[in-house]
Amino acid sequence: MSPIAYPRSPFGKAMFEDAAGDIEVSFEFFPPKTEKMEATLWSSIETLAPLGPRFVSVTYGAGGSTRERTHATVERIARETALTAAAHLTCVGATREEIDEIARQYWQAGVRHVVALRGDPAEPGARFTPEPGGYADAAELVAGLKSVAPFEISVAAYPETHPDSLTKRADLDNLKRKIDAGADRAITQFFFSPDSFLRFRDVAAAMGIEAEIVPGILPVTNVAQTRKFAAACGATIPPWMERLFEGLDDLPAARQLVAATIAAELCAQLYAGGVRHFHFFTLNRAELSYAICHLLGLRPKESDHVDCRRSA
Repeated sequence: MSPIAYPRSPFGKAMFEDAAGDIEVSFEFFPPKTEKMEATLWSSIETLAPLGPRFVSVTYGAGGSTRERTHATVERIARETALTAAAHLTCVGATREEIDEIARQYWQAGVRHVVALRGDPAEPGARFTPEPGGYADAAELVAGLKSVAPFEISVAAYPETHPDSLTKRADLDNLKRKIDAGADRAITQFFFSPDSFLRFRDVAAAMGIEAEIVPGILPVTNVAQTRKFAAACGATIPPWMERLFEGLDDLPAARQLVAATIAAELCAQLYAGGVRHFHFFTLNRAELSYAICHLLGLRPKESDHVDCRRSA
C-alpha cells in the first residue's frame, strides 16, 4: 500500500488542477412514490447516464417497504436504458425462499448486479432480528445469492463503524465475512472526513480484505435530513459543516453552492489519496453529483451523449 498523498496547499496548485478524468463512478437512486417524483428520477438518470457510470443502484426501504417499487424501477432501467442496473436486497421481512425467488426474477429480467444488505427494521430505532426462516445477516445473504446465480455483488462498509457493532474490529470482521462469502466490492456509508475513509481502507487491506472499497459520497443540502441518516448508520456530522449551513434555510441556491463545495473538497482529498472510484447517493437529484464529477475531470462519453435509451 503506497503512502497516502494529501492535497497541496490551496495557495499552491488549484484543488482540481491535477484531476485527470481517470475516475469511475456509480450512482444510487431511490424508487419514486409519486408521478412527479418519478419524473424527477428519470430526468436525473438521463442527465447522469452520459457520464458512463459503472452501474446505477436502486435502494430498498427499511423493512422491505419499497420492494415492489424497487423491483419496478430496476427492471425499467434494465429494459429501457443502456445502464447497468443494480438492485438492493435485504434480509428484512422475507424468508430465504422468498428472497431467492426475488433474486431469480431479477436474473430473468437481465439484472446481474445486487447490492446485498442486512437491512434495517421498519420501526426506527428497533434492533434487527432475523426473519424466521430468513437470512441472518448480509454474509449469509451474499452466499445465498451466489447459489441462485453468479451475480456481481456489492455490500456495505462503515468507515465510522456500524451502530450495531461492538467494536471497530468486529465491524471489519463482518465486512471480511461478506467478502469471503463472495462479494465483489464494498461501498461505504457516507462520511465527511477523508481521513476516516483512508484509514479504514488501509486497515481493511492490512486485514486481508482485497476487494475494492468504494467511498459513498452524500452531497448535503438538508442538514436536518442528514442528521437522521447519520443517526441510523453511525456517521458523524462535523460541527463545522453544521455552521456552514446556518442562515441558509430560505436560500436554496446558496445551500446548493455550499453543498457542492463541501462534497467537492471531500472528493478532491480522496482523489489525492489515490481514490479513483466514487459512489454518489444522489437522492434522485443529478446536479450536485454531475458537478462534482465534472470537477474531477469526468466528461460525457461520446457514444452515450445523445440518448441513454435503448432502441425498442
